[in-house]
Amino acid sequence: MEAPVGLESLQALHQDLVALEKGQLRNIDKLCDEIRAHVEAFRKLLDKSQKSDASRAKLSSGIVQIDDNEYSVNKEFQESSIEVADTLNLDEVESAKLILEAQDDAELLGRSTIVSAVIAFHERRQFLVESLRMLMRSTRDPDCEEFLRREQLQLIADVLEIKDGPYRNGSLFTRKCLRAMADIESWINALAESYQGTLALGQPTTPDYEELMSFQQASLAQQHESLGAIMTYLINGGYTSVEDFYKLLEHLPTIERWNDIAVHHVPSILAFTSQYGSPESGGSDEEATALHKRIMDGKDTSTWALRNLQAAFKTWWLAEYSGWQLEQHPNSSAQRIDSNAEAQKRSDAFFQALRDGAFQCTLSICSQVYPDDESDPARNGLTQYLLRDTLLLSMEAARISPFFREMLMEQVEFFVNSFIANMPDTLRQFQSNEDDQRKKILGGVQPTATSTLYDQDLHLERFLVIIAYVFDKRVEAAESFWSDPDSNLYGFLQWASKRQSTPRVGAYCEMLRAISQGEECATAAHHFLLDEGHVSSARMRRSTSLNWAQILSELNLYSGKVRDNPTATRTPVRYGGKPNASDIDEPESALMLECYLRLMTHICRESSVARSWLWSHDRYHILEIMFTLADLSVPPRLQACAIAMIRAMLTNKTMEMGSTVWNAMDHWASNASPLTLAVLRPGKTITPQTCMEEVTFAALSRTFDQANEFVALLQTLVSPSVDEIGLHDTLPFPEQLGATYRMSGIEPYIDFAFGKIFSSRTSLTEDPAQSRILSCHVLSLAITSLATFNENLVILANKSTVSVDTAIETSSLAAYARLHPFSRVMEWMFNDRVVAALFAAANQNINDVAAASPSSPILLMVLRAIEVMNLVMDLQLTYFEIVRPLIKLQSSGHRQAVINPTLASFEDSVATHLDLVVNLGLYAGLGNQELTISSLKLLGRLSSSRRLNASPTPTLMQQLSGNRLVGMLEQHGDLERVRTSFILALQYDERELDLGSAAPGWTIKSVMLGFLTNCLSSLPDRPNLAHAILGFNCTGTTLTMEADGAFAKRTSLFHSIIQLAADYPDGLENVVELWSSSIRQKAMQVLSILRASPLTFAVTMAELRAVDFLFAMFLKQSIISPDTLFDGLCLRDQHFIETHSAYALKEYLDQRSFLLEYASAELRLVVAEGTPTLKARILSTLFGSTTMPDGVQLPNVPVFDLLDFLGFEFPIPGPPRATARFSSVDFSVALESEESANGENSQSSLVEQLLALRLNELRKNGYLDDPLEQEKALADAEAHVAFYKVQKNLAALEHVRLQLLRAWANLLTLAMSHTDLDQDGRAALVLQALQTVTPRLERYAAESSPEAVTLGKLVQALLFQVDFKPSALDRSKSADMADDRLFGVFRTALQAINVPDGNVSLREVLYNICFRYLTGIAESSGSVYRQRNITQTVAISGKKTIGIICDDAYGGSGTCRASAVLFLDALAATSKAENSTYLIDSLVRTNFIVVLVEAIRDIPSELRETDAQEDVPLLLAYYQSKLALLLTISQTRHGAGQVINAGLFQTVRDSGLFSVDPDMGIAIDNADALGKYYKLLLSVVRVIASVVMSRGSQNQQTIDQAKQFLAENRSIIVAVFKRQARIGTAAESSTIDVKEIVELLVLLMTMTGFLDFEDQRDANRSRRKAFT
Repeated sequence: MEAPVGLESLQALHQDLVALEKGQLRNIDKLCDEIRAHVEAFRKLLDKSQKSDASRAKLSSGIVQIDDNEYSVNKEFQESSIEVADTLNLDEVESAKLILEAQDDAELLGRSTIVSAVIAFHERRQFLVESLRMLMRSTRDPDCEEFLRREQLQLIADVLEIKDGPYRNGSLFTRKCLRAMADIESWINALAESYQGTLALGQPTTPDYEELMSFQQASLAQQHESLGAIMTYLINGGYTSVEDFYKLLEHLPTIERWNDIAVHHVPSILAFTSQYGSPESGGSDEEATALHKRIMDGKDTSTWALRNLQAAFKTWWLAEYSGWQLEQHPNSSAQRIDSNAEAQKRSDAFFQALRDGAFQCTLSICSQVYPDDESDPARNGLTQYLLRDTLLLSMEAARISPFFREMLMEQVEFFVNSFIANMPDTLRQFQSNEDDQRKKILGGVQPTATSTLYDQDLHLERFLVIIAYVFDKRVEAAESFWSDPDSNLYGFLQWASKRQSTPRVGAYCEMLRAISQGEECATAAHHFLLDEGHVSSARMRRSTSLNWAQILSELNLYSGKVRDNPTATRTPVRYGGKPNASDIDEPESALMLECYLRLMTHICRESSVARSWLWSHDRYHILEIMFTLADLSVPPRLQACAIAMIRAMLTNKTMEMGSTVWNAMDHWASNASPLTLAVLRPGKTITPQTCMEEVTFAALSRTFDQANEFVALLQTLVSPSVDEIGLHDTLPFPEQLGATYRMSGIEPYIDFAFGKIFSSRTSLTEDPAQSRILSCHVLSLAITSLATFNENLVILANKSTVSVDTAIETSSLAAYARLHPFSRVMEWMFNDRVVAALFAAANQNINDVAAASPSSPILLMVLRAIEVMNLVMDLQLTYFEIVRPLIKLQSSGHRQAVINPTLASFEDSVATHLDLVVNLGLYAGLGNQELTISSLKLLGRLSSSRRLNASPTPTLMQQLSGNRLVGMLEQHGDLERVRTSFILALQYDERELDLGSAAPGWTIKSVMLGFLTNCLSSLPDRPNLAHAILGFNCTGTTLTMEADGAFAKRTSLFHSIIQLAADYPDGLENVVELWSSSIRQKAMQVLSILRASPLTFAVTMAELRAVDFLFAMFLKQSIISPDTLFDGLCLRDQHFIETHSAYALKEYLDQRSFLLEYASAELRLVVAEGTPTLKARILSTLFGSTTMPDGVQLPNVPVFDLLDFLGFEFPIPGPPRATARFSSVDFSVALESEESANGENSQSSLVEQLLALRLNELRKNGYLDDPLEQEKALADAEAHVAFYKVQKNLAALEHVRLQLLRAWANLLTLAMSHTDLDQDGRAALVLQALQTVTPRLERYAAESSPEAVTLGKLVQALLFQVDFKPSALDRSKSADMADDRLFGVFRTALQAINVPDGNVSLREVLYNICFRYLTGIAESSGSVYRQRNITQTVAISGKKTIGIICDDAYGGSGTCRASAVLFLDALAATSKAENSTYLIDSLVRTNFIVVLVEAIRDIPSELRETDAQEDVPLLLAYYQSKLALLLTISQTRHGAGQVINAGLFQTVRDSGLFSVDPDMGIAIDNADALGKYYKLLLSVVRVIASVVMSRGSQNQQTIDQAKQFLAENRSIIVAVFKRQARIGTAAESSTIDVKEIVELLVLLMTMTGFLDFEDQRDANRSRRKAFT
């Protein structure tokens, strides 16, 4: 099988191996398959085809064959390929392949093709050797499962070709690695010579050249390092032969430079030494003897360029080889003749190697493989003292990787163990020689006249410090010292602790510190030191072994000297020269005391047993001693160590411990007399002068060591105590601290940290690393101060029923707000100098940050600076509106103002440091998870700020975009780089699925998508930073795309998000996983915001359509069933709603909602564009069949089935039992304040804080004194928290479910409206939809839930899609079913109307449904629809039904009353058709007919009282519906009689509608209003005419009332007639049609005989007026 040696496959394999190393890989079989596929590539290792004339000729021909494909290449391509071939010494055809493959990456990353090709070449090699290294390392992992280890060993055997071949193939592969290392060394040397030659000749260098040179050197060094590790694993695995060792010995003398390349050989040297020099490895005596002669006596060994490495190698070999001489070993071929002579010979060789710098070399390697920012400054002092003038490694050693450093220390550990076990006499001789030498020098008997302590041998000290480096932070290795008291290592500990000189004490303390990592080892070291020997009280004569008594007595003695002579100078003691009288004992005493304190600090921090013992020591007051040693007269480093010890004593501090240290430190800072423990008790504070405090702070700020440790101590002191309950309602210091001589609080300490240190840290040190460390500690202090301030206490104090003042631990909320360090730190955050320092800390060189390790100070400083800014922006509103006014109110005038009053918000500071935006964008793309999260959080806040998003200055408007932040990115030329980093981070990677949420790529994707969502949501209709990153060009207020840019090529971030939304799965193996579904949901949310914005609607829809996004997503939809698993739980699980499973369901429904909304938008757009083919394809997909571009039909879930989310239910736990403890607590304020868009539960929720406050209140009042009562209260509190968590989850689910239902209903309505099916097909779809919806409407209407309104509106829309005419469904074979289904809808709606306490909006929809059904049935006369007894159905629904409808018709809100009237109208018409009087009798019973009639009287007054012009048409429509109902009622004799009895004519007379003549001055000044007036008159006249006609001419009473009506309104009637005849002024408004009014009036006149009545009345009048 041809090996896939591509870069992507190797990178994928490397990622899986990294995941395996972290224990995060799920699919082991897949990894094994990948390794098998790369076996051939591993065998070839770094072999390459070198350039040749033949290959160059092929390339020059213009035709080149690459991977079975033939390409025609131009001149430019040929030249690029040749340049790559020359750069890499690679075959020209292979170079052409690299150029071809690098073109896409070059464009994406903004590099030249040549640079990309070279980088790809080295990355492939690097991933190859790294993958092989990690494979070999995993076999030696003790935590690796046995079956996996066996499988991996088989794979390695396959790579080494020893599985089916000779075992010596492993040896051949080892030599291949060695040759590859030698080739790399030559390559690196050639690169260095080339670069130096270029500089020497003064030739200019291009950025590409510089980048290539730097990258190649770094990559080659990493490849060399990996090969060195592979060789070591091969040796330790037993795959090598002794001949391989000889090959290495031949190569080592050729190494010329003492740098990281030389160090890469050290582990393999040590491994070979252990393998073939030790009798324990199974080698033969003959092999060991031959090697010994070669190493010690070989003439070729004298030619080593690195003599120090040669000397170290000899000591490593002798330590192992001496094991053969301890006793007759089974592998030894013969008895040694003169073992004593041989031992002496080896000892002499060992000491000669020491004189040649062996231990200096080993110590140099162990100490200098750590980066500078990870080194320990205090231990560095001892190391530098021991190394003296030793040749140090070059700065390149800092490139040593952590894995190599660990492996190196493991190999040096073998040397340490062997030296201790095999050469004890040599160790004893070390001690004896050095002690004699030291006595002579101190006694004045020096070997030479100029000899000093600086010239003495310190081999044992170096060995002790080597042990310290080897075992440091390696807990399991350090346990070997303590696990067996009879072991050589434990015996060495005891021996080395005896008869120690001053420098040896320091070295021993460093060693003991290194092997006491972790609680168990540190406690073991503590017990070891408790073995107290006799300690003389005289002049510090040491006991025979080092122990706590000796350490504490010496520290106490020195602290006594400080107390007795506080004015002594602080000149550091020089490590050498003749001792002065003022020295404690010896010149190295200060260094020794530092080591004492460092050992104490470490053990105190690691071991709780030791820490408790030191706090409660019955002889020495440790805290008093430490503060004395922190006196200003003590040397700075020793003072710093004392402060560090105080900080260690505060590990896991309680509030009492914190208060004790605060009181002690405040007294110490005021420079009062020495303290005693009695003085430290609260309430006994000595009153010093404030100026002395300032002197102390000024002295502390002079050197880095003091300032750094003191600020770190402050940070520890203000951090929460372990016995706090998490409410953060306490002050981190005694409330009255310093009150006797200044304002209480810790303002002076905060001012020291920010005013003296942070704002001027560069004056303390010129070392950038130290400056960064100091900044880290100050920023940590700021973070702790801000993060521990509980702003919710203010909210709860104003809104909750809990008395916060009495519940919190601080005396009052006002005191809490004023004294908490938050207030002073926030004030400093608006100080000009601190702001400048803060932005300087955040704005670091991007390359330096990218290259930094996770624990490096530069990265930590940047992270903390950004976190401080995030906290400031979070809390600034609380500070400015609540805390700062409170401080001003309570201030006594002594508070020094540090804030800049011109800064109204933190955004004002950002506005003058906009380069921060550039760096935040670049930081987000570095791949560091924590940095990405913090950077994007801050960038999101800044990008949503309206001030910062304002346009730049007019002079830059033409060059820059319309957005300040985007303009800053473009101005610096970093926009493309930021875009690229986002694109790379948001690429879909299937391998992330194996790791889940633990994958760094997943977290970064989630954060980036969240940033884009927040940024777009805050400013959706304005060009902003998110638009620019997505790939748009922001110009003014519009967005554009380059014609040939990434957007046009579909390689922009926008298109990456489309791919992510389309391809990212919802989970694995039919389980919807929260982590997986959330990525797709967030990607779709970004697309949804872009689609909804007018700014990006067109381009979003076009791009989504171009990739068939709608069809692809519908094919991925699946049905939700009760058994569907969400985050591992099904819907029926009793814990479902309490867990993340509920949130997984929410995310899943959210993304479906976005899809359905997009489908609706697409369908509307297609209809508007008039593209029938695409519309048909969309509708086909909605109804269950997707047509692919190639014509293939694929089934998908139809839209009807996507209503599955309404069918499920899950168990919901009930509310907690009611108790008096929490009955008075109002949780509504907490629930309202905690509402958030994402619905996630906060660990510090207001509910929990309310409960904590209430518990505090109960505790203070004594209700929880009983332990049983306290236990019950805590259980009740937990029950409340769980209940409100469930309620929050339910609310989030209900919200998204309602949103999804609306999207579904909207889409279905659109689909039904625009389908091109015939009448039968449309009717069938409508009936299918009704079958799906009606049962759910019935269910939710019974609960009056919001879902019922949406479902009702959908049913209403569907009913309007039904054609009730006789020809529509008569041809259908399912006509009866259709009739039953429609009648079922009506009956469901009717029953829902009668639901008690129903929703008004729902009833309005239900009225419309019933109205549409009744009017439709009326239209269907003669059709298949059976004429059901509708009135009887209404009667059966309940007596209250008509009453509810009437109530809504009379007093309903909005359009509900009109809908109710329309329903009554349609029902009245149906009752008339059924010859039923039930409705009229019901209306009479409810007095509704009287209400309807009397409403006519109120028409003029209500119109006059309506102020809003837009409300008049709605009111008129309501009148018309009422009059229409009256008309329908009056069309039956029974109904007309009831209308007459309700006083129709009197009501009309009282209304005054007919009492004015429009031609004589009616107050209607426009034709439209006049037309509405006449329409109103027409409706009234219709009712009157209907009443008269229904009652008949025989009803004289009605006829008389009608005559009276005509007579009383004769003038208006005449005016109407004149208008109809167009006589007089009425002709001017000829557009108003009054014909129907005229006809009805004529009808009335005819039926009532009004004209005869008028003639008779006129005649009677004439007779009355006649002369008699």
